[in-house]
Amino acid sequence: MRLAMIGTGYVGLVSGTCFAEFGIDVICVDKDVQKIENLKNGIIPIFEPGLEDLVKKQVEAGRLSFTTDLPDAVKGADAVFIAVGTPPREEDGHADLSFVYAAAREVVKAADGYTVIVTKSTVPVGTAREVEKIIREEGKEDSIDVCSNPEFLREGAAVNDFMRPDRVVIGTDSERAVEVMKEVYRPLYINETPMVVTTPESSEIIKYASNAFLATKISFINEIADLCEASGGNVQHVSKAMGLDGRIGSKFLHAGPGYGGSCFPKDTLALTQTGQLIGAPQTIVETVVKVNKDRQEKMAKRVIEACGGSVEGRKVGILGVAFKPNTDDVRDAPSLVIIPALQKAGATVMAHDPEAREEADKILSGVKWQNEPYEVAKDADVLVIVTEWNEYRALDMKRIAESMKEKKLVDLRNIYKPEQMEDAGFHYVSIGRPDVAPHEKQNLKVVS
Repeated sequence: MRLAMIGTGYVGLVSGTCFAEFGIDVICVDKDVQKIENLKNGIIPIFEPGLEDLVKKQVEAGRLSFTTDLPDAVKGADAVFIAVGTPPREEDGHADLSFVYAAAREVVKAADGYTVIVTKSTVPVGTAREVEKIIREEGKEDSIDVCSNPEFLREGAAVNDFMRPDRVVIGTDSERAVEVMKEVYRPLYINETPMVVTTPESSEIIKYASNAFLATKISFINEIADLCEASGGNVQHVSKAMGLDGRIGSKFLHAGPGYGGSCFPKDTLALTQTGQLIGAPQTIVETVVKVNKDRQEKMAKRVIEACGGSVEGRKVGILGVAFKPNTDDVRDAPSLVIIPALQKAGATVMAHDPEAREEADKILSGVKWQNEPYEVAKDADVLVIVTEWNEYRALDMKRIAESMKEKKLVDLRNIYKPEQMEDAGFHYVSIGRPDVAPHEKQNLKVVS
């Protein structure tokens, strides 16, 4: 079997490499000449744990290659995956499908035998039908089928997610295409991975609905955190008890500064725009989008409040700028809202991130980057934990306290215990947890 992967971004590179690991011959295509040259030389454009070694392994095995020649890559391919970007349009927030349709036209013209065009990019409902129109325009409806095959990859855990997925979704009306896709994913049979075969419309909605639901859980628990702060409750106790309910589950119930990244912000916005466009408003998701936007803006105010209402002329240390750990992705990260707001309020910002500095430096200005967390804390008036990287979870807080100008710690990820920070002499601010009181010094107990 032979596959072509159009696009070597996050989804395309991970998917193409993992298909090669399955034993399939894969050619990855991109118009960016420099990116392709870098990939040929083993230079990976993204940080994703395990990916660099896997790319090297598959290239050496001869199953993975890279090219800018799309027609050559498509010829003889059993399936061609389109994994190009679908960024939100500036004018209305709707997904920009121009790259998808342009790739589809090129693939249709180059295909020289029966081929399945697979939309791997996240696309609004109805996209597969538009690709079918392109196929008909070229008169190749008898030799090309279309399939929607959404990805469910978490940044920082993408390789494992691809190799051990919760499910594979196949959206097509063609039985022949179904058989091809089953063969593509045949190596997953040993894991008994569920395969959902459905229509293209349902498949496209599944992707958006899944991400929107997870984003909703995040915004929901963040609002519950506000309720806890106002009433004296503890959001970690609340989320723990909620998560023990099998109907709810514990994942994505961690209060914090809001969601970010390449998926949730883009997909929730695209879903609301699609709903408005076809007359089926997604009111809950519209609210989720607003809650998250407000949430990120509130976090800067929380830092300012911790400093007595002003950060003018003060030094603020930021730990973590990536939207989550184990990635260098800063797209729509809370830090991109928090840092500029603090700078606007007159603060000098020092920052550290294990992987995202280079990407963040393209967007943020005036940030004084440091090589390690303790340098960020030195002479700082307040230290703010924005991303819960593992290396921030067990810092020498005595050393931190001794190096700071003022002992103020704003923990937007709740990775430290309030009573321990109080004992260390910090003015400690966290999310959805009350000020330390005698009854809060006991850990939450779950007795079975």
